[in-house]
Amino acid sequence: MNIKPLADRVVIKMTEAEETTKSGIILAGSAKEKPQVAVVVAVGPGGVVDGKEITMHVSVGDKVLISKYSGTEVKLDGEELIIVRQNDILAIVD
Repeated sequence: MNIKPLADRVVIKMTEAEETTKSGIILAGSAKEKPQVAVVVAVGPGGVVDGKEITMHVSVGDKVLISKYSGTEVKLDGEELIIVRQNDILAIVD
């Protein structure tokens, strides 16, 4: 199934959380921090949203940094995705 976001919305897929720290300590499931880096899966067309012209600055395949706990989680074909507004994206990661 294909997903096509509307307006200024972006569909992202979260990257996996680190399971070990830099010093080599293995983290339990509850001790892991929620990751904030995701990959863009689909991008809406932008346009006029709330009376303002919105230009989309991200594209499919970009790695992005998002606000913690933002967006709406959806499950599509067994895949967990999150739909966020473009203003919930803080930066594009190189």
